[in-house]
Amino acid sequence: MTNVNGKHMAEQAADEKLIDVLQFISKERNIPFEMLLEALEAALLTAYKRHYGSEANAIVIVDRQTGEYRVYHRRAVVEHVEDPKLEISMKEAGEPYQPGDFYDEEVTPKEFGRIAAQTAKQVIVQRIREAERDTVYNKYARKLNDLVTGTVQRYEQRNMYVLLEGRDVAILPLSEQVPGETFRINDFIRAYVLDVRKSPKGPQVVLSRSAEGLVQRLLELEVPEIADGVVEIMAIAREAGSRSKVAVRSLRAEVDPIGACLGPKSSRIANVSDNLRGEKIDVIRYDADPQTFIMLALAPAKVISAELFEDDGVALVVVPDYQLSLAIGRDGQNVRLAARLTGWRLDIASESEADEARERYLAERAERAGGVQVVEQEAVEAEAEEEPAAAASVDEELIRKLEEFRRERLGE
Repeated sequence: MTNVNGKHMAEQAADEKLIDVLQFISKERNIPFEMLLEALEAALLTAYKRHYGSEANAIVIVDRQTGEYRVYHRRAVVEHVEDPKLEISMKEAGEPYQPGDFYDEEVTPKEFGRIAAQTAKQVIVQRIREAERDTVYNKYARKLNDLVTGTVQRYEQRNMYVLLEGRDVAILPLSEQVPGETFRINDFIRAYVLDVRKSPKGPQVVLSRSAEGLVQRLLELEVPEIADGVVEIMAIAREAGSRSKVAVRSLRAEVDPIGACLGPKSSRIANVSDNLRGEKIDVIRYDADPQTFIMLALAPAKVISAELFEDDGVALVVVPDYQLSLAIGRDGQNVRLAARLTGWRLDIASESEADEARERYLAERAERAGGVQVVEQEAVEAEAEEEPAAAASVDEELIRKLEEFRRERLGE
C-alpha cells in the first residue's frame, strides 16, 4: 500500500512539474500556455494510439491546474447502436445523457505514464519549435515595409546576418546592401523589412538598406508632419549610397512641405542623411502638372522650358547653357533620378542647341511614324492581293464541281 501511494505521489509531482515547465516556456518563449497544453494533449494521444491501437475513438485531456492527464474512450450517445466502438445507447449511458451527447469512459493504462513521457517529449519540442516559428513569422510579417534595428552578427558569402531584438536572425543579402557601406561585427544597424518568408528551416526575414522604402520610413520618423499626414510623400527615386530625390506635397496651405522636411537649420534631413551614411537627399515640391513637376525635379538646375510628347512619354527639356552639366549631373545621375521620379523620359538640351535638338527629335518621331505607316500600308496591300487570289481559287473550285454535277445529270 505504501509503494502504491508513493508511486501515485511521484506521478502527481511529475504532473505538477510538467505544468510548471510549460508555464515557464510560455513566459520565456512568448507562446500561449493553452497552445502548449493542446500540443501536450496531441502528443499523449499519439503515444496512446501508437502503443495501444488507434481503432478506438480516444481523446486525452490534461488538467490545466494539476497537469494530470487522462485517456478517455469517447462515444456518441444514440438511441440505436450501429457501431459499438463509436456509439453507446442512451440506456447504457444512463442519466443525464441525451442523444447527441458524448459519453467519455476513462481507459488510461496503468503503465501509460512512462510511455507517454518518452513519446510526448519529442512531439512537444516539435510543437514548441513550430509555435516559435509562427510567432516570429507573424511578428515580422506585421513589420513588413517598416524599419527594424539590430546588430551585425556575422557574414556568410558576403551576405550579412543581423540579430534583431537580441534573438531573431535576419538576412541582409548582398543585393540589398549599399555599395561602399561597411559594418563590422556588433555594429548597430537600422534596415527596412523587405520580405518575410516561410522556409523549412523557419521564417526568413529579408532586410534592405538600398530600398526606397528605407528613405520614406526614415523621413516619417524625423518629420512629424509626414507621420501626421499633413505632408505626403508622392514619389521617391534613389541611387543607394549616393543620392535620393523625394517629391512631397502639403495638404494644408499654411504648411511648407520642403521646409517641414528640412527642419530647423536642415536638422531633420541631416538626421536622415546620417542614417544613410551621408547619402544626399533632394526634397522636391510635387506638382500635379507634369510639365511643372519635371522642371522642379531637375533641381538644383534651372529649367527654361519642358515640352511634353505624351504619346511617347518624352519631355524635351531646355536649360541655360551654363546649367547643362548641372542638369545632367555627374554620370547622368541628376537627369536619371528626375526621370524615375516623374515617370517621363527626359531629353535635355542647352538653350543654344534647343532648336536643333527639337528638330532632330521631331525628325526621328516622323521617321518612326512613317515606318509604322509603311508597315500598315504593306499589310493592307498584302491582304488585298490575297483576297482576289482566294476568290479566284474558290471560283475555280465551284465551277469544277458544277461541271461534274452537270455531267452526272446528263449521263456523260
